[in-house]
Amino acid sequence: MSFIQQALIFLAAAVVAVPLFKRLGLGSVLGYLAAGMIIGPWGIGAISEVESTLHFAEFGVVLLLFLIGLELQPSRLWELRKSVFGLGGAQVVGTGVLLAGAGMVAGLQASTALIVGLGLALSSTAFALQLLAEKNELTADYGRASFGILLFQDLAVIPLLALLPLLGTSDTPSTEPTWLAALKGAGVLVGVVLAGRYALRPVFKVVASFHSQELFTATALLLVMGTAALVSAVGLSMALGAFLAGVLLADSEFRHELEADIEPFKGLLLGLFFIAVGMSVNIGLVSTSPLLVLGLVLGLVVLKAAALYAIGRWAFGGNEQALSMAIVISQGGEFAFVLFRLAVGFHVMDAKLADLMVVVVSLSMVTTPLLFTAYARWLRPRLTRKTHREFDVAPSEDNPVLIAGMGRVGQVTARLLRAKRIGFTALDISSEHIDFIKRFGNKVYYGDASRLDLLRAARADKAKIFVLAIDDVEASVRTAETVIQHFPHLTIFARARNRQHAYRLLNLGIKHIMRETWVSSLEMTGEILQELGLTYSESRKTLERFRQHDEDLMLATYPYHKDEKKLSEMAARARAELESLFEKDAAEEKKAG
Repeated sequence: MSFIQQALIFLAAAVVAVPLFKRLGLGSVLGYLAAGMIIGPWGIGAISEVESTLHFAEFGVVLLLFLIGLELQPSRLWELRKSVFGLGGAQVVGTGVLLAGAGMVAGLQASTALIVGLGLALSSTAFALQLLAEKNELTADYGRASFGILLFQDLAVIPLLALLPLLGTSDTPSTEPTWLAALKGAGVLVGVVLAGRYALRPVFKVVASFHSQELFTATALLLVMGTAALVSAVGLSMALGAFLAGVLLADSEFRHELEADIEPFKGLLLGLFFIAVGMSVNIGLVSTSPLLVLGLVLGLVVLKAAALYAIGRWAFGGNEQALSMAIVISQGGEFAFVLFRLAVGFHVMDAKLADLMVVVVSLSMVTTPLLFTAYARWLRPRLTRKTHREFDVAPSEDNPVLIAGMGRVGQVTARLLRAKRIGFTALDISSEHIDFIKRFGNKVYYGDASRLDLLRAARADKAKIFVLAIDDVEASVRTAETVIQHFPHLTIFARARNRQHAYRLLNLGIKHIMRETWVSSLEMTGEILQELGLTYSESRKTLERFRQHDEDLMLATYPYHKDEKKLSEMAARARAELESLFEKDAAEEKKAG
């Protein structure tokens, strides 16, 4: 079967299954799994190359971890140290010991039970984080704790890989001592950190200077896949390497642009990964030993959830957060597939047991969206108690203001917001401009604000105010159209270069428009009038009269802004009216004096 035919099958299965399962309230993950089971070798057999598909689709998990790394500045990562090493260490050790003990009771040898227990203790990063993202609960307390545990599990991959040669023997023993492999791994991680700190930003600045979106996207993919491949070459987790690269770029001005470029690839490959997991479920083994498989799946989920609930009660002190965490990461993880295959090679476990464990892990993944849906619908509302009045809402971490364009107008707005300690996210398309602005302490991200994916990455859905301060007229209008169409809740304050630009913004329904140099021109004219002898109150009255008249004129001429003849006539009448108004004011002042 050709690549095109396989791609068509994958896409068709996803397009049919995912919307159906989302409509049923079961989530997209379960839809992908069901699609994989149907088209896989144990379903209709449309696709038989499960292993190669799974290997390729693992890049979806890699890209997911890179994007998560982009969300975590090193300072925030340090804040998670208790979740990562405290909760994560307790979960892996506690769950691993429980499951290993259960394995020994079932008759497994100690070494086999240990690998099975520790392998099953690891959860699926892809499943858990996708589920949390769909429920918008990554920033909840239990969501942060779950992420910390998952991150520790990725770190635990290293000692687990080192443990296999000590517990068994390989058919092709390595001539490389364990300490040398560990030294290589540490050297690669240090190299990634140094390169990310001193080389990545200059590289992206050079790439951004070419103003080629395709080149920037290609560079981003090269960075993620290159880092993952380098880390994998020394026996570490590809996902861990990608996560580290993301963290190193989390403070850079290219963060949102990278997130927007990588997101589509992550979504497609992660969907493919879930389909591949569904394809790998050995339904034949399920049909021959249904009670054994069902019992092992339930045993894994129950034991793991119980351990997680105990850890959650210790961390949060309440049922709701503890139960939420226990359900979200109660499944087995994708790394178990790799670990159990390697365990067979080192004669730590036999092939039949490994096949059985792979089926158990795969089916445990299926249980998570089902359990969480049932929990959220029936049990969670009873556990949640309102501890605040309706208006006592915890402050959002997302910035309420989004500034597009950090030229003269955007910089003044940003300075005032910063002075009032109001959070904002600023975007600008010029890397040279960003370098200049950053010298004065401003935080700006590189990217084209008219791109929908970039606006989503910059959390436009969470903002309240959108400041449209882009200098280029076409880019300004294009951005305004995107914001109005996809984020109608945002109140737009727009800068217009001239009256024609203002007409185009008015045509989109924008109400708050400030023409460039308009206010500064009025202020300067007021000072001129005072220098010529008018009092301050007289000059302010004159300016206010002129301002109101001009704004009324712009609204009156707006319906005819494409008719030059009509505009000319209206402008002539307006000038005469304004002169008449000023003459009338002068006459009244003379009479009063």
